[in-house]
Amino acid sequence: MSLENIRKKIDSVDQKIIDLLNERTELAVEIGKLKKEKGEEVYSPSRESEIYRKIDSLSKGPMPKDALKAIYREVMSASLALEKPLAVAYLGPEATFTHLASISKFGSSVTYTSCASITEVFQEVDRKRVDYGVIPVENSIEGAVSHSLDMFMDSDLKINSEIFFEISHHLMSNSDLKQIKRIYSNPQVFGQCRVWLETHIPKAELIDTASTTAAAKRASQEEGAAAIGSKLAATIYNLKVLAEGIEDLSHNVTRFLVIGSQIPSRTGKDKTSILVSIKDKVGALYEMLTPIRTNKINMTKIESRPSKKKAWDYFFFIDFEGHAEDIKVKRMLDQIESKVRFLKVLGSYPSVQIGSSQSATG
Repeated sequence: MSLENIRKKIDSVDQKIIDLLNERTELAVEIGKLKKEKGEEVYSPSRESEIYRKIDSLSKGPMPKDALKAIYREVMSASLALEKPLAVAYLGPEATFTHLASISKFGSSVTYTSCASITEVFQEVDRKRVDYGVIPVENSIEGAVSHSLDMFMDSDLKINSEIFFEISHHLMSNSDLKQIKRIYSNPQVFGQCRVWLETHIPKAELIDTASTTAAAKRASQEEGAAAIGSKLAATIYNLKVLAEGIEDLSHNVTRFLVIGSQIPSRTGKDKTSILVSIKDKVGALYEMLTPIRTNKINMTKIESRPSKKKAWDYFFFIDFEGHAEDIKVKRMLDQIESKVRFLKVLGSYPSVQIGSSQSATG
Protein backbone atom coordinates (compact mmCIF):
# COMPACT_ATOMS: atom_id res chain seq x y z
CA MET A 1 0.00 0.00 0.00
CA SER A 2 1.33 3.42 -0.93
CA LEU A 3 1.99 6.26 1.53
CA GLU A 4 -0.82 8.30 -0.05
CA ASN A 5 -3.33 5.45 0.37
CA ILE A 6 -2.35 4.95 4.03
CA ARG A 7 -2.80 8.65 4.71
CA LYS A 8 -6.25 8.56 3.06
CA LYS A 9 -7.19 5.73 5.41
CA ILE A 10 -5.94 7.74 8.38
CA ASP A 11 -8.04 10.71 7.22
CA SER A 12 -11.09 8.45 7.06
CA VAL A 13 -10.42 7.10 10.55
CA ASP A 14 -9.92 10.65 11.87
CA GLN A 15 -13.34 11.63 10.53
CA LYS A 16 -14.94 8.67 12.33
CA ILE A 17 -13.10 9.52 15.57
CA ILE A 18 -14.25 13.15 15.41
CA ASP A 19 -17.84 12.14 14.71
CA LEU A 20 -17.82 9.63 17.58
CA LEU A 21 -16.24 12.09 20.00
CA ASN A 22 -18.92 14.65 19.19
CA GLU A 23 -21.61 11.99 19.62
CA ARG A 24 -20.10 10.99 22.99
CA THR A 25 -19.99 14.64 24.07
CA GLU A 26 -23.65 15.16 23.18
CA LEU A 27 -24.55 12.17 25.36
CA ALA A 28 -22.39 13.54 28.20
CA VAL A 29 -24.20 16.89 27.99
CA GLU A 30 -27.55 15.06 28.27
CA ILE A 31 -26.26 13.30 31.39
CA GLY A 32 -25.24 16.68 32.77
CA LYS A 33 -28.79 17.98 32.31
CA LEU A 34 -30.25 14.97 34.15
CA LYS A 35 -27.76 15.39 37.00
CA LYS A 36 -28.64 19.07 37.29
CA GLU A 37 -32.35 18.21 37.56
CA LYS A 38 -31.56 15.76 40.37
CA GLY A 39 -29.20 18.18 42.13
CA GLU A 40 -26.22 15.86 41.66
CA GLU A 41 -22.57 16.84 41.14
CA VAL A 42 -21.54 16.93 37.48
CA TYR A 43 -18.07 15.53 38.18
CA SER A 44 -18.23 11.89 39.31
CA PRO A 45 -14.97 10.35 40.61
CA SER A 46 -16.60 6.91 40.66
CA ARG A 47 -17.60 7.16 36.97
CA GLU A 48 -14.14 8.48 36.07
CA SER A 49 -12.56 5.50 37.82
CA GLU A 50 -14.92 3.13 35.99
CA ILE A 51 -13.91 4.59 32.60
CA TYR A 52 -10.19 4.20 33.35
CA ARG A 53 -10.72 0.58 34.41
CA LYS A 54 -12.69 -0.02 31.19
CA ILE A 55 -9.76 1.32 29.15
CA ASP A 56 -7.46 -1.12 30.97
CA SER A 57 -9.69 -4.07 30.04
CA LEU A 58 -10.60 -3.06 26.47
CA SER A 59 -7.30 -1.74 25.14
CA LYS A 60 -5.27 -4.36 23.28
CA GLY A 61 -2.64 -2.00 21.80
CA PRO A 62 -0.52 -0.97 20.08
CA MET A 63 -1.31 2.40 21.68
CA PRO A 64 -0.15 2.35 25.35
CA LYS A 65 -2.97 2.37 27.91
CA ASP A 66 -1.52 5.42 29.66
CA ALA A 67 -1.64 7.36 26.39
CA LEU A 68 -5.28 6.35 25.87
CA LYS A 69 -6.14 7.44 29.42
CA ALA A 70 -4.47 10.81 28.85
CA ILE A 71 -6.60 11.29 25.74
CA TYR A 72 -9.76 10.35 27.63
CA ARG A 73 -8.82 12.71 30.44
CA GLU A 74 -9.02 15.61 27.98
CA VAL A 75 -12.20 14.23 26.39
CA MET A 76 -13.86 14.07 29.83
CA SER A 77 -12.48 17.49 30.74
CA ALA A 78 -14.03 19.06 27.63
CA SER A 79 -17.33 17.25 28.26
CA LEU A 80 -17.45 18.49 31.86
CA ALA A 81 -16.86 22.05 30.69
CA LEU A 82 -19.87 21.77 28.38
CA GLU A 83 -22.06 20.13 31.04
CA LYS A 84 -21.20 22.82 33.60
CA PRO A 85 -18.23 25.20 33.79
CA LEU A 86 -16.02 23.51 36.40
CA ALA A 87 -13.69 25.49 38.67
CA VAL A 88 -10.78 23.99 40.62
CA ALA A 89 -8.63 25.73 43.24
CA TYR A 90 -5.06 24.58 43.86
CA LEU A 91 -2.08 25.50 46.02
CA GLY A 92 -0.29 27.86 43.66
CA PRO A 93 1.10 29.76 41.99
CA GLU A 94 1.04 28.56 38.39
CA ALA A 95 3.55 25.82 37.45
CA THR A 96 3.80 24.37 40.98
CA PHE A 97 3.53 20.61 41.24
CA THR A 98 0.05 20.98 42.76
CA HIS A 99 -0.97 22.89 39.62
CA LEU A 100 0.48 20.18 37.38
CA ALA A 101 -1.20 17.45 39.45
CA SER A 102 -4.54 19.30 39.13
CA ILE A 103 -4.20 19.39 35.34
CA SER A 104 -3.29 15.69 35.29
CA LYS A 105 -6.58 15.00 37.08
CA PHE A 106 -9.06 17.45 35.57
CA GLY A 107 -7.51 18.24 32.18
CA SER A 108 -7.14 21.59 30.46
CA SER A 109 -10.78 22.51 29.87
CA VAL A 110 -11.68 23.57 33.43
CA THR A 111 -11.02 26.90 35.14
CA TYR A 112 -8.13 26.88 37.62
CA THR A 113 -7.76 29.25 40.57
CA SER A 114 -4.35 29.69 42.18
CA CYS A 115 -4.34 30.00 45.99
CA ALA A 116 -1.55 31.30 48.20
CA SER A 117 -2.10 28.73 50.96
CA ILE A 118 -3.75 25.42 51.78
CA THR A 119 -6.15 27.33 54.04
CA GLU A 120 -7.23 29.46 51.09
CA VAL A 121 -7.93 26.35 48.98
CA PHE A 122 -10.29 25.08 51.70
CA GLN A 123 -11.95 28.50 51.93
CA GLU A 124 -12.52 28.75 48.18
CA VAL A 125 -14.28 25.36 48.13
CA ASP A 126 -16.18 25.97 51.38
CA ARG A 127 -17.52 29.31 50.12
CA LYS A 128 -18.51 27.65 46.80
CA ARG A 129 -16.34 29.97 44.72
CA VAL A 130 -14.95 26.80 43.13
CA ASP A 131 -16.23 23.24 42.81
CA TYR A 132 -13.13 21.41 44.02
CA GLY A 133 -9.74 21.99 45.58
CA VAL A 134 -6.42 20.16 45.20
CA ILE A 135 -3.94 20.01 48.09
CA PRO A 136 -0.76 18.00 48.76
CA VAL A 137 -1.05 15.59 51.68
CA GLU A 138 2.12 13.47 51.72
CA ASN A 139 5.36 12.78 49.90
CA SER A 140 7.09 9.41 49.57
CA ILE A 141 10.38 10.93 50.80
CA GLU A 142 9.44 13.72 53.20
CA GLY A 143 6.22 12.30 54.65
CA ALA A 144 2.99 14.09 55.59
CA VAL A 145 2.09 17.68 54.76
CA SER A 146 0.99 18.61 58.28
CA HIS A 147 -1.03 21.71 57.42
CA SER A 148 -3.26 19.77 55.02
CA LEU A 149 -4.06 17.24 57.75
CA ASP A 150 -4.71 19.95 60.34
CA MET A 151 -7.27 21.68 58.09
CA PHE A 152 -9.54 18.63 58.20
CA MET A 153 -9.96 18.95 61.97
CA ASP A 154 -12.37 21.89 61.66
CA SER A 155 -13.54 21.58 58.04
CA ASP A 156 -16.71 19.83 56.85
CA LEU A 157 -15.33 19.35 53.33
CA LYS A 158 -14.89 15.80 52.07
CA ILE A 159 -12.14 13.99 50.20
CA ASN A 160 -13.46 13.21 46.70
CA SER A 161 -10.43 11.69 45.04
CA GLU A 162 -6.67 11.21 45.27
CA ILE A 163 -3.83 11.85 42.83
CA PHE A 164 -0.44 10.17 42.93
CA PHE A 165 1.90 12.43 41.01
CA GLU A 166 5.51 11.50 40.26
CA ILE A 167 7.71 14.48 41.08
CA SER A 168 10.87 15.27 39.16
CA HIS A 169 12.99 18.22 40.30
CA HIS A 170 15.24 20.24 38.01
CA LEU A 171 17.96 22.78 38.79
CA MET A 172 17.47 25.93 36.70
CA SER A 173 19.36 29.19 36.35
CA ASN A 174 20.69 31.77 33.90
CA SER A 175 24.15 31.31 35.42
CA ASP A 176 26.59 28.45 34.98
CA LEU A 177 26.67 25.72 37.63
CA LYS A 178 30.05 26.89 38.98
CA GLN A 179 28.73 30.45 39.46
CA ILE A 180 25.74 29.51 41.62
CA LYS A 181 25.96 30.94 45.16
CA ARG A 182 22.35 30.53 46.34
CA ILE A 183 19.46 28.25 45.48
CA TYR A 184 15.77 28.97 46.00
CA SER A 185 13.04 26.40 46.50
CA ASN A 186 10.38 25.03 48.81
CA PRO A 187 11.74 23.48 52.07
CA GLN A 188 10.27 20.05 51.20
CA VAL A 189 12.03 20.16 47.83
CA PHE A 190 15.40 20.75 49.50
CA GLY A 191 14.71 17.69 51.64
CA GLN A 192 14.02 15.61 48.54
CA CYS A 193 17.27 16.73 46.82
CA ARG A 194 19.59 16.83 49.86
CA VAL A 195 22.19 14.30 48.69
CA TRP A 196 22.50 15.77 45.18
CA LEU A 197 22.95 19.30 46.54
CA GLU A 198 25.57 18.23 49.07
CA THR A 199 27.46 16.36 46.35
CA HIS A 200 27.34 18.94 43.54
CA ILE A 201 26.87 22.39 45.13
CA PRO A 202 27.78 21.98 48.83
CA LYS A 203 28.68 25.65 49.38
CA ALA A 204 25.52 27.17 47.88
CA GLU A 205 23.15 28.88 50.30
CA LEU A 206 19.70 27.24 50.38
CA ILE A 207 16.91 29.83 50.69
CA ASP A 208 13.31 28.82 51.39
CA THR A 209 10.45 30.12 49.25
CA ALA A 210 6.71 29.54 49.44
CA SER A 211 6.71 27.58 46.17
CA THR A 212 8.95 26.28 43.40
CA THR A 213 7.42 28.85 41.04
CA ALA A 214 8.31 31.70 43.40
CA ALA A 215 11.82 30.22 43.51
CA ALA A 216 12.09 30.29 39.71
CA LYS A 217 10.95 33.90 39.64
CA ARG A 218 13.63 34.92 42.18
CA ALA A 219 16.34 33.03 40.31
CA SER A 220 15.41 34.75 37.04
CA GLN A 221 16.01 38.15 38.64
CA GLU A 222 19.42 37.52 40.26
CA GLU A 223 22.89 36.65 39.01
CA GLY A 224 24.47 33.62 40.63
CA ALA A 225 21.05 32.34 41.72
CA ALA A 226 19.30 29.09 40.85
CA ALA A 227 15.99 27.43 41.63
CA ILE A 228 14.71 23.90 41.93
CA GLY A 229 11.32 23.25 40.34
CA SER A 230 9.42 21.96 37.33
CA LYS A 231 10.35 22.32 33.68
CA LEU A 232 7.21 24.39 33.22
CA ALA A 233 8.53 26.92 35.76
CA ALA A 234 11.81 27.07 33.82
CA THR A 235 9.89 27.76 30.62
CA ILE A 236 7.73 30.49 32.18
CA TYR A 237 10.74 32.37 33.57
CA ASN A 238 13.14 31.66 30.67
CA LEU A 239 15.64 29.74 32.78
CA LYS A 240 18.11 27.14 31.54
CA VAL A 241 17.75 23.67 33.01
CA LEU A 242 21.24 22.87 34.32
CA ALA A 243 20.45 19.45 35.78
CA GLU A 244 17.42 17.20 35.40
CA GLY A 245 15.96 14.77 37.91
CA ILE A 246 18.08 15.78 40.90
CA GLU A 247 15.76 14.18 43.48
CA ASP A 248 17.60 11.69 45.69
CA LEU A 249 15.14 8.83 45.08
CA SER A 250 13.95 7.98 41.58
CA HIS A 251 10.40 7.17 42.75
CA ASN A 252 9.58 10.52 44.33
CA VAL A 253 5.78 10.57 44.49
CA THR A 254 3.48 13.11 46.10
CA ARG A 255 -0.08 12.23 47.02
CA PHE A 256 -2.65 14.98 46.50
CA LEU A 257 -6.27 15.05 47.65
CA VAL A 258 -9.25 16.48 45.79
CA ILE A 259 -11.66 18.10 48.26
CA GLY A 260 -15.31 18.89 47.67
CA SER A 261 -18.68 19.00 49.40
CA GLN A 262 -19.94 15.43 48.84
CA ILE A 263 -18.70 11.86 49.25
CA PRO A 264 -18.58 9.94 45.93
CA SER A 265 -20.58 6.74 45.46
CA ARG A 266 -19.05 3.27 45.76
CA THR A 267 -16.94 1.77 42.98
CA GLY A 268 -15.91 -1.53 44.60
CA LYS A 269 -12.28 -0.39 44.75
CA ASP A 270 -12.38 2.43 47.26
CA LYS A 271 -10.43 3.98 50.09
CA THR A 272 -11.83 5.72 53.18
CA SER A 273 -10.13 8.35 55.36
CA ILE A 274 -11.23 9.04 58.93
CA LEU A 275 -10.20 11.39 61.74
CA VAL A 276 -10.25 9.99 65.28
CA SER A 277 -9.64 11.41 68.77
CA ILE A 278 -9.02 8.69 71.35
CA LYS A 279 -9.85 8.67 75.05
CA ASP A 280 -7.15 9.58 77.56
CA LYS A 281 -6.53 6.16 79.08
CA VAL A 282 -4.05 3.29 78.94
CA GLY A 283 -4.49 1.11 75.87
CA ALA A 284 -6.81 3.54 74.10
CA LEU A 285 -4.94 3.38 70.78
CA TYR A 286 -4.88 -0.43 70.78
CA GLU A 287 -8.58 -0.51 71.63
CA MET A 288 -9.37 1.90 68.80
CA LEU A 289 -7.43 -0.18 66.24
CA THR A 290 -8.86 -3.55 67.29
CA PRO A 291 -12.07 -3.30 65.17
CA ILE A 292 -9.93 -2.76 62.07
CA ARG A 293 -8.19 -6.08 62.72
CA THR A 294 -11.28 -8.06 63.78
CA ASN A 295 -13.22 -6.93 60.70
CA LYS A 296 -10.22 -7.77 58.49
CA ILE A 297 -9.95 -4.28 57.03
CA ASN A 298 -6.63 -3.36 55.42
CA MET A 299 -5.32 -0.14 57.01
CA THR A 300 -3.03 1.68 54.58
CA LYS A 301 -1.99 4.69 56.66
CA ILE A 302 -2.06 6.11 60.19
CA GLU A 303 -0.72 9.56 61.09
CA SER A 304 -0.91 11.40 64.42
CA ARG A 305 -1.26 15.16 64.84
CA PRO A 306 -1.50 17.25 68.03
CA SER A 307 -5.01 18.64 68.56
CA LYS A 308 -3.57 22.08 69.50
CA LYS A 309 -6.35 22.37 72.06
CA LYS A 310 -4.76 20.47 74.94
CA ALA A 311 -1.20 19.39 75.71
CA TRP A 312 -0.41 15.81 74.65
CA ASP A 313 -3.85 15.45 73.06
CA TYR A 314 -3.70 13.87 69.59
CA PHE A 315 -5.88 13.21 66.58
CA PHE A 316 -5.23 10.21 64.33
CA PHE A 317 -5.70 10.24 60.57
CA ILE A 318 -6.38 6.75 59.27
CA ASP A 319 -6.76 5.45 55.69
CA PHE A 320 -8.12 1.98 54.95
CA GLU A 321 -9.51 0.00 52.04
CA GLY A 322 -13.26 0.05 51.45
CA HIS A 323 -16.13 2.54 51.26
CA ALA A 324 -18.03 3.97 54.24
CA GLU A 325 -21.21 2.44 52.76
CA ASP A 326 -19.76 -1.10 52.68
CA ILE A 327 -21.46 -3.31 55.29
CA LYS A 328 -18.17 -4.47 56.79
CA VAL A 329 -16.78 -0.93 56.94
CA LYS A 330 -20.00 0.42 58.49
CA ARG A 331 -19.78 -2.21 61.23
CA MET A 332 -16.15 -1.37 61.88
CA LEU A 333 -16.81 2.38 62.07
CA ASP A 334 -19.66 1.83 64.55
CA GLN A 335 -17.35 -0.26 66.73
CA ILE A 336 -14.56 2.35 66.61
CA GLU A 337 -16.99 5.20 67.39
CA SER A 338 -18.12 3.42 70.57
CA LYS A 339 -14.51 3.35 71.82
CA VAL A 340 -13.32 6.90 71.03
CA ARG A 341 -14.19 10.50 71.93
CA PHE A 342 -14.66 11.63 68.35
CA LEU A 343 -14.79 10.11 64.86
CA LYS A 344 -15.29 11.89 61.53
CA VAL A 345 -15.40 10.30 58.08
CA LEU A 346 -13.31 12.58 55.86
CA GLY A 347 -14.30 10.83 52.68
CA SER A 348 -14.63 7.62 50.69
CA TYR A 349 -13.25 7.76 47.17
CA PRO A 350 -11.85 5.62 44.34
CA SER A 351 -8.50 4.10 45.28
CA VAL A 352 -5.70 4.89 42.85
CA GLN A 353 -2.73 2.62 42.25
CA ILE A 354 0.64 4.39 42.30
CA GLY A 355 1.98 4.58 38.77
CA SER A 356 -1.45 4.67 37.09
CA SER A 357 -2.20 7.23 34.41
CA GLN A 358 -4.09 9.34 36.93
CA SER A 359 -0.67 10.57 37.91
CA ALA A 360 1.90 12.18 35.66
CA THR A 361 5.49 13.27 35.58
CA GLY A 362 6.17 16.89 36.48
